[in-house]
Amino acid sequence: MKNDNAKYIIQAAFVFIGIVFIVKLFFIQVVDKTYKSAADNNVMRGIVEYPYRGIIKDRNGLLILQNNPVYDIMVIPKEVKKIDTLALCELLNITKQIFDEKIKTAIKKKTSILPSVFIKQIPNQEFARIQDKLSEFSGFHILARTVRNYPAKSLSNALGYMREIDKRRLKRDTANYYKQGDYIGINGLEKQYEKQLRGKRGVQYKMVNVKGVIKGSFKNKEYDTLSIPGENLISSIDLPLQQYAEKLMAGKLGSIVAIEPSSGEILSMVSGPFYDPNTLTGRDLSNNYSVLAKDTLKPLFNRPVMATYPPGSIFKTLQALIALQEGVIGPTERIYCPGGLIGDHAPPGSYDIKRGIQYSSNNFFYKLFRRIINQKKDPNTFVDSNIGLENWKAYMTRFGLGRRIGIDIPGEKTGLVPAPSYYDYYYGKYQWKFSTIASLSIGQGELLMTPLQMANLSAIIANKGYYYTPHIVKGIGKEGKPLPEFTIKNEVGINAEYYDIVIDGMQAALAGTASRAIIPDIEICGKTGTAENSHGEDHSVFMAFAPKDNPKIAISVYVENAKWGGRAAASIASLMIEHYLRENHEITRPWLEEYVLKGHFVY
Repeated sequence: MKNDNAKYIIQAAFVFIGIVFIVKLFFIQVVDKTYKSAADNNVMRGIVEYPYRGIIKDRNGLLILQNNPVYDIMVIPKEVKKIDTLALCELLNITKQIFDEKIKTAIKKKTSILPSVFIKQIPNQEFARIQDKLSEFSGFHILARTVRNYPAKSLSNALGYMREIDKRRLKRDTANYYKQGDYIGINGLEKQYEKQLRGKRGVQYKMVNVKGVIKGSFKNKEYDTLSIPGENLISSIDLPLQQYAEKLMAGKLGSIVAIEPSSGEILSMVSGPFYDPNTLTGRDLSNNYSVLAKDTLKPLFNRPVMATYPPGSIFKTLQALIALQEGVIGPTERIYCPGGLIGDHAPPGSYDIKRGIQYSSNNFFYKLFRRIINQKKDPNTFVDSNIGLENWKAYMTRFGLGRRIGIDIPGEKTGLVPAPSYYDYYYGKYQWKFSTIASLSIGQGELLMTPLQMANLSAIIANKGYYYTPHIVKGIGKEGKPLPEFTIKNEVGINAEYYDIVIDGMQAALAGTASRAIIPDIEICGKTGTAENSHGEDHSVFMAFAPKDNPKIAISVYVENAKWGGRAAASIASLMIEHYLRENHEITRPWLEEYVLKGHFVY
């Protein structure tokens, strides 16, 4: 009996305590307005603190890319109460219809209790006009951000651009770093170095009153996290050289790639036509992008790494190196070329490697390529051609052709170096021979290279047998070190002594097919090319390096539909070399500069 009484007493105590709590809560929530007033007037809000995205400078510290402050107006629909809508619309220069649409969108995206972007990327000047008055409208507050700014207005295709992340990229973000409304690098260096540039966002918790005015930090910043700025990039670009290259390429289709041979650092990279990178930033990005995307000249197409062309006669330098390494010709051996084997502008006669390069004899390299392909390793000429082409293609791969070199820009194309399987597909196994592939001897036919690969070929010859993977970023963050893969020396498997013969031929070529490229006191070694184009005028091609001893710059220039390589491409390359190597960037041949700027390459 006593146990039953104890049980009832305990139960009664619990019921009594519950009644006390219920009554107290009733008074707090219904009767006493103090707590409700406090809740209404002071709301804890987490404010995202976006980090400063890393900036980019040129090799000498000149600013290429920086950040400008902008401001997003955020809205929490549930907090929008008793405001003068017309006054707000007037302040923000929007219509009542736009206001209603944006509120509906905000509710749909974030529900009515979470902040959503109402108007994005308000410039600093406009923000100064509205910031004091905005606090009069409950439910609206400011979120500070930055957008990219390009003071040099240069290097647009290589830099890339940023835009708001889309659903597809959000789904692919397995680390869950990004949120809807974040911005992300879309292409170029912005995409390639996104993780280094983006930094890490922070959060500040603030007490905010009903009008959106910040009243102070929440719990003395106990729960705040600081944003971490992104790492800065030091590029290998020489900004004055880059801007001069863009000046020379203005109004032309094609590309320029200049490399420092000893490091693989890219000094200049131009894709023509180009655009002001400032057009793809800020609130007008989408409209400007649409205009550029519809342009038939394709300014968004990054030609140095994405366009593939037949290299033409510049490819003869590589054929000569392979022939010497394979031992199918001696360093001073002459081959008589009567003419008529393949189209040629060089006169009939005896040619060795040096003279063949100097006069760009098609017939000489036709015969040389035949020796490379048909080395009589099999009595059946079809099988022998297959063996020879497979061996030849292995050299191409070591020189970075027919594959991606690995530059630190997305979208690099491989070009095309046809393997035996390529011809097997079209003609059948052992149903083709040397005569089928003869056009490869002079850099035509199925062979395709990117302008980057052409410049890298020039760098390999300048280095006499090796290259470092071409790259645009030479230093990351405070340590200023490049990525490890750009410090690896890539050997191509040609004996160093054979390069001297080819280099002598390239130096002599300037007196032959590229006289416009001659600079009296700078030894330039170069090779012209005129690449056939079935869709119009031939393309003008030139690759070179200088000085001959201890080269400082290797370059390729490709000008579409400009005919002979000794005119447009050689002239541009020569001016680039002079600008880079002379103190104060002095140009001693103003007549040549005027010739290039006019762009009428008919004489």
